[in-house]
Amino acid sequence: MTVLAVDGLVKRYGGLVAVNGVSFELKGGEILGLIGPNGSGKSTVMKLIMGIERPTAGSVVLDGVEMANWPSHQVARQGVGIVFQHSRPLHRQTVLENIKLALLPDSLLKLFADPHVDRRAREIAASVGLGHVLDRRPGTLPFADLRRMELAKAIARDPRVVLVDEPFAGLTPTEVATFSELIRGFRNDGRAVLLVDHNVKSVAALVDRVFAMYLGERIAEGSADEVMRNETVRRVYLGGSIETAARPESTFKDADTPLLQVDKVGVLYGKAQALQGVDIHVHEGEFVSIVGLNGAGKTTLFNAISGLVPHSGAIRWDGKVLKGRTPASIARDGVVQVPEGRELFPDMTVRENLDLGGNHLPAKEAATQLAWLFDLFPILKSRQGQVARTLSGGEQQMLTIARALMMKPKLLILDEPTLGLAPVILEQLSKALEKLRQTTPITVLLGEQNVTFALPHADRVYVLEHARIVWQGPPDRFASEAGTGYL
Repeated sequence: MTVLAVDGLVKRYGGLVAVNGVSFELKGGEILGLIGPNGSGKSTVMKLIMGIERPTAGSVVLDGVEMANWPSHQVARQGVGIVFQHSRPLHRQTVLENIKLALLPDSLLKLFADPHVDRRAREIAASVGLGHVLDRRPGTLPFADLRRMELAKAIARDPRVVLVDEPFAGLTPTEVATFSELIRGFRNDGRAVLLVDHNVKSVAALVDRVFAMYLGERIAEGSADEVMRNETVRRVYLGGSIETAARPESTFKDADTPLLQVDKVGVLYGKAQALQGVDIHVHEGEFVSIVGLNGAGKTTLFNAISGLVPHSGAIRWDGKVLKGRTPASIARDGVVQVPEGRELFPDMTVRENLDLGGNHLPAKEAATQLAWLFDLFPILKSRQGQVARTLSGGEQQMLTIARALMMKPKLLILDEPTLGLAPVILEQLSKALEKLRQTTPITVLLGEQNVTFALPHADRVYVLEHARIVWQGPPDRFASEAGTGYL
């Protein structure tokens, strides 16, 4: 029987339509995988169902009861549980106390828990593999046990529907297999499960059906195999026929000793493994693309190179080890990163943002660099006096790249530059990158999940998946050797 019915769901943020007419049904004892590239609207759909966000239009019906526009606590009381990607436990309480809290009555008229609460909390803990750590506090637990505790809290109220957000992020392959079994347990208990993830491959063996989204809309629905073979899905993730112009690795003058060497680099965020044993290298003047879905570890890799996060292993820049150096000294040495979030000074003008990027240059050199950038991004010249926050998203991205180029970097790191941009802006950025490639000696390290943008500019490609490099090679071999695996 249908437990949850979503019909015509719409969510607008001003002029941005984040979710546009999404409809699906979820039956008891079924796992539905909600997939799509970053920014496709998956998490927004989940928040709309849970009442964390209010829909602009549409219907959310649980067991025949309309819940659209209900606050989240009423949605939870009606029978929906959520497992958040990031654990937020009460750190002063034990594991058992955290689970018991989810079992306590939500009525102020009842001051004490029922006698069965302790017993029930222990049963739930045992069912998710926490029976041996009941008396420990969250801060002492490994990352996987923190995720188990989130599962336990979600099922404490015996929900009919469980929403699971990125369940496998930061887990080892063994832990992924264990968590898959726990989620299957939800299905075996007759619960309906909505599993939010980025790709088909990570959920294919787990889900009964897949619902694929792109730019807020449904693009495909069916079995994992059907969705993986769907032409629209493949075009969204992989693009169509891609022309490449890669230069052979042997043509670069530092073929024996690359300009940038990353050797067995690992990064931990608390107990979560964000990078594990990553090896890459980049030659002087080379364009290298790191392709990976959101959460694969691209930003973490770039932050490690830039000195923003501690790491194990070795990163060498022009033969010198970077560990222990400050981000500022690394940037002064020629490694400049364009962050995914742009991080402009929003209340300063375009010219003021650019002048900040070039404030270390002599006045004459800064003027020359500025003129060159205005030729690369002509729109910025006409917007010099405009406040940065009033620019369009595409113009802000151009300004972010231009500010980085004002520093005259030897290595330009671009983190998801195409995120949320319209096709016409992508074309302008593509032309700018090609001009950099043809007319300057600059080295570029590009992180992208949009392979349609990443491959034409790349001399070599690395595929980063779940914190590890899983493939490397020239871009013309990507589709045949790594395309299906990337999905």
